[in-house]
Amino acid sequence: MLDIGFLAFLGAIAVLGLKRPFLWVLGFMYVDIVSPQDISWGFLGSIPVSLLFFLAAFGGWLVLDRKEGAKFTLRQWLLLMFFGLCAYTTTRAAFPVEAAAKWGWVWKSLLFGMFLPLTLRTRARVEAAVLIMVLAAGSIMISAGIKTVLSGGGGYGTLSSYVRDNSGIYEGSTLSTVAITIVPLIAWLAKHGTVFPPDWRTKALALCLGFACLLVPVGTQTRTGLLCIGVCAVMALRDAKHRFLLLGMMGALGAMAIPFLPQSYLERMGTIETHDADTSASTRVAVWMDTLDYVKHNPMGGGFEAYLGNQIRYKTRQTVQTGDTTTIEYVDVVDKARAYHSAYFEVLGEQGWLGIALWLSIQLIGLLQMELIRWRLRKSGDPVDRANASLANALQIAHIVYMIGSLFVGIAYQPFIFYLVAVEIGLVLAVKRRAAPVEARRAPGARPALQPVGLVGQQA
Repeated sequence: MLDIGFLAFLGAIAVLGLKRPFLWVLGFMYVDIVSPQDISWGFLGSIPVSLLFFLAAFGGWLVLDRKEGAKFTLRQWLLLMFFGLCAYTTTRAAFPVEAAAKWGWVWKSLLFGMFLPLTLRTRARVEAAVLIMVLAAGSIMISAGIKTVLSGGGGYGTLSSYVRDNSGIYEGSTLSTVAITIVPLIAWLAKHGTVFPPDWRTKALALCLGFACLLVPVGTQTRTGLLCIGVCAVMALRDAKHRFLLLGMMGALGAMAIPFLPQSYLERMGTIETHDADTSASTRVAVWMDTLDYVKHNPMGGGFEAYLGNQIRYKTRQTVQTGDTTTIEYVDVVDKARAYHSAYFEVLGEQGWLGIALWLSIQLIGLLQMELIRWRLRKSGDPVDRANASLANALQIAHIVYMIGSLFVGIAYQPFIFYLVAVEIGLVLAVKRRAAPVEARRAPGARPALQPVGLVGQQA
C-alpha cells in the first residue's frame, strides 16, 4: 500500500507537470529530500525515481516552460566554478574509487543548485519552492517527533524516521540541523504564505510542525541541534518588538522543559562544556588540525573522501575512581580515517583553499543580499515588499542556522543548502524585477513600463 500511495502521488505530479512543467521541478525537490524510493518496501525501490524527475525538471524547462526573467547570476557562476573544481579534484583524488562514488551524488546537488534559480522566474514560484522544502522536510520531522515522544526521548544514532539509514538528511546531526533550519521558513509561511491562506488552520499546523522540529534534536540527542536552537532563538530576537519579554519567555519555557527531557539527553548535552573528556569532540579537533596540516602540502585538496588517508593522535581525559579517590588521567589515542565532522574542513580538505573560498563566497554573498533586502524593504508600506523583507529575514536566519550546524557536521554538499541558495537568488531577482519599473520611471526620458504583479495573483 505504501508503494501504491507514493506511486499515485508521484504519478499525479508527473501528469500535472505536462500543463505546469514547474511541478516537475518541485517533484524533484520532494524526491531529493524525502527519498521515497528508500522508504519503499517494494517495487518503488527498483525505479530510478530521482533520476526520472531530475530529467523531467530539466527537460520540462527546456522544452515546455517559459524563460522570461531567467538570468545566470554571480552566485550561479560561482557554483559553476565550484562544480568544475570538484570535477577536477575527482580526477586526481587520493582515493579515486571512493571519490567517484561521492561525486555520483554531489554533481546533481551542484547542478540543480545552478539550475533551480532559472525556473524561479516569478514570486509565486519562489514561495512554492519554500513551501515544498518545508513540507518535504517537515514530513520527516513529524515522523521523528512522534517517535521521540513515543520512545521517551530517542537516542544518539538510534532514532530513525522514515528509514533506518544513518546517512544523508536522515543522519542524526544533519536531521537536527535541517529541522531547526526550516523553523523560520515555517513561521514565514504561516504569516505571509498565499498558497495556503494564513488562517487559524495554517497557523495551527505551523505551530505543530515547529514543535516537531524542536523535538528532533531531543530525539537524536545531538549537541549540534541544541546549538542550532540557540542560534535560531537569538536571531529571532533581532526584529522582535518586545525583545526582553520574548527572551524571558524563552528562558521560562526552557526551564519548564528541563524536567520533561530524558536523562540521557541532559547527560549528553553536559559534555558540551568538557570537550576534552568526550572522544567524539576530541577526535573532531584532532581531525581539523590534521586537515590544516594536510592542505599546507596539498593546497588543492585531496579530492572527495580524502579523510580516509588521515592518521591522528589525540589525548582524551578519563576519570578513574580508586576507592574514595578520584583521579584524572589523559590517555593517548591513535585513530585512522576519521571523517571531517565539519562542512568547512570537509571542503578545505577535499577542494583545497580555492574550494573553500568559492564555497564560502556562495554562502556569504547570499547572507549579505538577504540583509540588504531586509533593510531596504522592512519599512515599506507595500504589503508585498514587507512580505519580501520578511522572507529575506527568514532565509537569512535559516542559512545562518545551517552554517552554524555545518561547523560540526560534514554537510557541505547536501542538496538542502543549495535549495536555500537557489531560493535566495530567486528572491533577489524577484525584488529587482519589482523595483525596475519604479527606477525606470525615475530615469529621465525613460519609456513607461508595466508594474509587475505582486505576490498575489502571479501565474506559476
